[in-house]
Amino acid sequence: MASITTNTPPPPAAPAPALRRKSTGRAGDKVFLGLSRGSGIFLLVLMASIAVFLSVRAGMAISKDEGNFLTTFDWDPAAQKPVFGIAVLLFGTVVSSIIAMVIAVPIAVGIALFISHYAPRKLAAPLAYVVDLLAAVPSIIYGIWGALILVPYLEGLNSWLDEYLGWTYVFEKTEVGVARSLFTVGVLLAIMILPIVTSVSREVFLQVPRMNEEAALALGATRWEVIRMSVLPFGRSGIISASMLGLGRALGETMAVATVLSPSYLISLHLLNPGGGTFAQNIAAKFDEANQLGRDALIASGLVLFVLTLLVNGAARLIIARRKEYSGANA
Repeated sequence: MASITTNTPPPPAAPAPALRRKSTGRAGDKVFLGLSRGSGIFLLVLMASIAVFLSVRAGMAISKDEGNFLTTFDWDPAAQKPVFGIAVLLFGTVVSSIIAMVIAVPIAVGIALFISHYAPRKLAAPLAYVVDLLAAVPSIIYGIWGALILVPYLEGLNSWLDEYLGWTYVFEKTEVGVARSLFTVGVLLAIMILPIVTSVSREVFLQVPRMNEEAALALGATRWEVIRMSVLPFGRSGIISASMLGLGRALGETMAVATVLSPSYLISLHLLNPGGGTFAQNIAAKFDEANQLGRDALIASGLVLFVLTLLVNGAARLIIARRKEYSGANA
């Protein structure tokens, strides 16, 4: 008996799973690219809008200033002839931040090296946690602690500096008063930025290739030589970045400085004398009671702080770019 055959075509083959995955992946890449590009554009627009707002309000204030905005020591925008300037504020902001960086950065790098390369694991983990926890303490808490504890206890240190280092003129104390000075502000800011610089530096040191350290040890290098030849060169850009993060907080710190400092509109190189001022402290202290011109003047000082922060970060990027072998650009 002859078999019956049919010419029914076979069912269409399902699309290959690999092709579906490839098309889905391309769609995901496009979405991710769009979101990333949009985020970058939004950040640029936000920064530009802040700069435009500050510039417009600053221009309105400076046009009514009867003094020189850059060199005047007084701050009286409510007077019949408004006079205000940023000379004292710029000096205080820069000097207190420099003091904080000089104190905090070497200590922070030392703590980071101890946690990453010297401390046993059982001690390193809790110590790293405590350091990270310090970064979460609110500024006002640091300010209260500074006013009640740091200011009284720094009287002894100020007397010692005046006695043994007063010949340097900088540490000569010529006025009687409590230690509400730029030096005290610098010490407090150093304590505040210490956990930030430590945490970032520690994470950078932990990324040093293990084979680099083992190769140095195999050649007979000591622990310090390994750190000096392998760890510090590799983490140089990270240390700079961490320092700039700390400097950014020091430049813009408000409540802690306002709680500790006795403001005055005089520039003195005697850093132990009470007085001085910073941009952030002046804005926080005078914004509520200021009239329209006074607020515009404070916004103008905020523009200077904004530009100062941009210049500092730009300088840091230039320093890192000159050290491309340590910046990860060739990775």
